[in-house]
Amino acid sequence: MTSDTSVPASASTISDVAPEIAPIVLDLEGNASTEATPEAPAEGLQERDLQVRLKSEGGKLLLMLPPEMETEAENPASSLTWSEVLQQLKQRLNAGERLWLADTSVHLIARDRLLDGRQLQAIADALTDAQLRLTRVYTSRRQTAVAAATTGYSVEQQSSIAQLNPSGESAQAMEEPLYLQTTLRSGGDVRHDGTVIILGDLNPGSSVVATGDILIWGRLRGTAHAGAKGNAQCLIMALQMEPNQIRIADFVARAPENPPAQHYPEVAYVAPQGTIRIARALEFSRAQAVGDRK
Repeated sequence: MTSDTSVPASASTISDVAPEIAPIVLDLEGNASTEATPEAPAEGLQERDLQVRLKSEGGKLLLMLPPEMETEAENPASSLTWSEVLQQLKQRLNAGERLWLADTSVHLIARDRLLDGRQLQAIADALTDAQLRLTRVYTSRRQTAVAAATTGYSVEQQSSIAQLNPSGESAQAMEEPLYLQTTLRSGGDVRHDGTVIILGDLNPGSSVVATGDILIWGRLRGTAHAGAKGNAQCLIMALQMEPNQIRIADFVARAPENPPAQHYPEVAYVAPQGTIRIARALEFSRAQAVGDRK
């Protein structure tokens, strides 16, 4: 069933990448310190970049892990091993119980460090022991993003260029598509600078924000925002289209109040009239093919 439903909306873009974290507030032994970070060595990473860092910001706690790849090829000793990272995290948490309230939400800034589900669970367990909750993961590694989303955490895959550009300048080219084989449950949130493909459902209360297309190989019942940096040519596709809200660039629409009795794979797109339309995928493909032949 085809519908034509649109509501004007103001521009909406992907939220900013978590800011560059201020100098560490705990030293290696976990003691509070307000001293400036020592100057960087002549070569390699700054000393503060080799430490697990914690910072309270806006009612949440930012946990930044040291990078893994920047200088490891030239100087492996400059990159902490996983066991060293976990040990240092536990030391930080044990020493900093007065820095946060119980049940505080934690955003993990993993940067380029490769983490699997087991390692993410180890971090979550360490945070739980300190009465903290891991809720969101920022990463530039596709494998880490997939592991985090599959485990049930909200995730934002950042470009490595953006992480090296604290000024906020972002790369012009989009990242490669992010493939997730999972169902996003209520509260789940995936953000990616490219196309997102989910083999599963998008449940009510969950959301996907992408600068490219969004393809849901399942039921779309949450919120989907494609072309989030302003590309109105992007598409949203789902096997069953029942969204709470869909956005393409600056345009927004909701599903009809009375859903059809029978569902077909459908495509949401911005029509020449400047409204979001939802069409059967087969009809949309035929229309595209006719347009290509003209």
